[in-house]
Amino acid sequence: MGKKKALVNAAFAGFGEVNSPLPLIKEKCSVALEEVRSLGFEIITTEVITDDPKGADVKHAINQFKRKDFDVLIICLAGWIPSHAVISLTNEFKTKPMILWGLAGHIENGRIVTAAAQAGTTALRKVFGDLGYKFKYFYNIIGKPSPLEKIRSFGIAASAVKSIENTKVGMIGFRDMKLYNTLYEGLSLKAVLGVEIDFFEMLEMLQLSEAVEENEVLNVLKKVKQEWEFVKPVEEGFLKKGIAYYLAIKKIAEGNHLDGISLKDVDGMKKILNYPPAMIFMLLSDEMKLSTIPENDVMGAVTQLVIKHLTGQCAAYLEFYDFLEESVLMGVPDFVPSEIVEGKVKVTRAAFGGISGGLLNISAVKTGPVTIARLSNTADQYTMHICTGEGRFRSWEEAGWDQPAPQLPSLEIFLDTPVEAFAQKISGQHYILVYGDHVQKIADFCYLKNIKVI
Repeated sequence: MGKKKALVNAAFAGFGEVNSPLPLIKEKCSVALEEVRSLGFEIITTEVITDDPKGADVKHAINQFKRKDFDVLIICLAGWIPSHAVISLTNEFKTKPMILWGLAGHIENGRIVTAAAQAGTTALRKVFGDLGYKFKYFYNIIGKPSPLEKIRSFGIAASAVKSIENTKVGMIGFRDMKLYNTLYEGLSLKAVLGVEIDFFEMLEMLQLSEAVEENEVLNVLKKVKQEWEFVKPVEEGFLKKGIAYYLAIKKIAEGNHLDGISLKDVDGMKKILNYPPAMIFMLLSDEMKLSTIPENDVMGAVTQLVIKHLTGQCAAYLEFYDFLEESVLMGVPDFVPSEIVEGKVKVTRAAFGGISGGLLNISAVKTGPVTIARLSNTADQYTMHICTGEGRFRSWEEAGWDQPAPQLPSLEIFLDTPVEAFAQKISGQHYILVYGDHVQKIADFCYLKNIKVI
């Protein structure tokens, strides 16, 4: 088996003044280093750095850190250190995200024994800001645990900043239903996040689907029949056509190194090809692990990539159906990734309004604590709306489906903020959902990318 990829690659620089007791400084830095390693970080480090008159320690550390790329630079002060020694190092890596971390003293015979680390950090905090560094300032408190979760969060955000650079979202078709909030501004999106949007015509997908080998289709069909529970039978011809479309898009995605995909859903797949694309999205998400969202929702797709890179989850989309006094009803009229399904994936045959029947995902969605978010922009100014809550099951139906109406994949989410306050900040009908509280990681990422959190 190959080596497991590190959660974060970090450079760790421990500092202490040349006149401080070196054994004490080394011990404190060593303990802090092992705590960071316990987070799953891959560390490059050097000996404790002092303000020696020739600056040899700083020069050695710079040479060590330039040998390997890293996501975040951890400046760890175990005691007082003149600012110039630290800045001599950080100036060489000023474009890197940084953590300024001051360690604590200890209690000995009822007295505080300290090497004055917070004298060093307080002399640096404003300086770091004035120099334009992107950093977070943390400090230890005697007798309390180190702020490791905060370090983990910022480290993951720093790693995501780099990993999301040059990711690509594929758009098959453009501006479904002539919606406005699914549009984007390409230059600022590239400048702020580094994400590229690649457009493809539906004709390309159609032509490729017609050239798909029968045995490829049958292999996927066999797997689908084994893994999905069909509440009502779905015609095999319909399934095979969906698989052919999926395999065509798979070829496009692999050939263009796409990380996410969206289709022109209502005015494209349904109106022109008479094929509701839920099945296609399910296969793209579950088989290729691509981020998937309908209706050419560019900003929704980019939000998915951000959240996926921060959490490792698939980052599914849900849309708003109703506001209640203390909760919001969110669901989807088509598909959800199997990752968020409770139990086996369930599908059925159903029709909605004037749209012909097709395969519909009616799986139950996992409940529990969730975070929902959406990235949006006004010209080149970007904002991220984030909220946490508790997702619960609620029986409901969307008017317009064949009766008996299906129970769509959904959650009633009891928000941790008043619904009225939340509603006044909403930036689109699609929000991205992950399980657990990930507000800090998302906020750290937004800070590093100059995105305003609302």
